[in-house]
Amino acid sequence: MAFAIMTLTDAAANRVKAIVDNAGGDAKGIRVGIKKGGCAGMEYSIDLVTTEPDAKDDLIELNGARVWVAPEAVLYLLGTQMDFEVTTLRSGFTFHNPNQTSACGCGESVELKPADLAALAAAGQPTVRA
Repeated sequence: MAFAIMTLTDAAANRVKAIVDNAGGDAKGIRVGIKKGGCAGMEYSIDLVTTEPDAKDDLIELNGARVWVAPEAVLYLLGTQMDFEVTTLRSGFTFHNPNQTSACGCGESVELKPADLAALAAAGQPTVRA
């Protein structure tokens, strides 16, 4: 068994479904990853999945929304909750990530550490993939 990687809020699931519906055609869901960039060192990446997903990706589903997680991002996303927020100044996906150690002032880039698997196991983190 493996650790639960990430969870979605209802708002995030609804937004993923809207993105897929608006894209039409072959859109299947989105793919979340991590890439180097920004002043804090890392950024979340979100891409539309229009071909067959990578067999190595992990699938998270909620209410018909499908989000694949890139394998290189898994250790950085363990325990993360993906949400979608609309505020006066912006709208977008947000990540409540216990592995985040800092963020830049504008919030576009983050510093992440790999999850401590021993600590998750000791804390009783669920061991079934979401």
